[in-house]
Amino acid sequence: MKNMVLATVIALGLATIAPAEEPKKIMLVIHGGAGTITRASMTPEQEQQYRSALEQALRTGHGVLMRGGTSVDAVEATIRVLEDNPLFNAGKGAVFTHEGKNELDAAIMNGRDKSAGAVAGVTIIKNPISAARAVMEKSPHVLMAGRGAELFATKMGLEIVDPSYFWTEKRWKSLQHDLIKDQQSSGEKKHGTVGAVALDQNGDLAAGTSTGGLTDKQFGRIGDSPIVGAGTYADNETCAVSASGVGEYFIRWNVAYDIAALMKYRGMSVGDAANEVINRKLPKEGEGGVIALDRKGNFAMTFNSEGMYRGWIGPDGVPHVLIYKD
Repeated sequence: MKNMVLATVIALGLATIAPAEEPKKIMLVIHGGAGTITRASMTPEQEQQYRSALEQALRTGHGVLMRGGTSVDAVEATIRVLEDNPLFNAGKGAVFTHEGKNELDAAIMNGRDKSAGAVAGVTIIKNPISAARAVMEKSPHVLMAGRGAELFATKMGLEIVDPSYFWTEKRWKSLQHDLIKDQQSSGEKKHGTVGAVALDQNGDLAAGTSTGGLTDKQFGRIGDSPIVGAGTYADNETCAVSASGVGEYFIRWNVAYDIAALMKYRGMSVGDAANEVINRKLPKEGEGGVIALDRKGNFAMTFNSEGMYRGWIGPDGVPHVLIYKD
């Protein structure tokens, strides 16, 4: 009898213990720009440099997510790594305008509440993605440009650098080549961008994009990267998107939001929606690609160019990096 009572107590006790809740799936997907990227266009040493840089960015963002950081935290940290690397057309590696200046754009968006921030045409902010986040969280605005954005970033205590910080020999030579060839492409496509999309342990999505724009761009040109719905978009109900390509077309075709809209209103998967927009809707002049991530951790890395620096990392912490189309 005593043993029966003990067994009953144990059974009842176990019944009140809820099974441990499985941690929600985290995911981080990045890109370092789309364009003419082939094995013939780079040496093995150069390829390894790009792969190492992308892996570093992935590990940085993954570490943030594993520590319980938000998707916004992860996106910002990841993009800062890419902005600080002169290999990419963002931050330190930004291309030159026709006047020989570096003008940078960036945007970030929180899928939880659709808050967003962006800066455009800035010249002294070391990490434009952090300035974009400051606009999102510490101002009533979404997009700030030029001198006003720089004054705001200074007020927010962000790192300010002399414009010469962004000078790199590779980008300068690219500009000189284009000036001589009357804006003909120079070995690599003139566009390029970096971006990240993330899913955190709370199930929230975020997207961010940062760029130096086009080599030899004129007249204060601004592309799709800082434009919410064009180059950057995030909504927990659908997906987070960051784009890289010929911004004029990505703006007119509202690429980032269109992917989300196809998912929401036509029930498409993230992969099918990205393919529909990039490979069917965009005209051939709209070269580029996107990374897109849904709230279940499914993602797409879709592009219509010859290559796109890209990668992803999930809960297992193993970074995956791809460069070429094949």
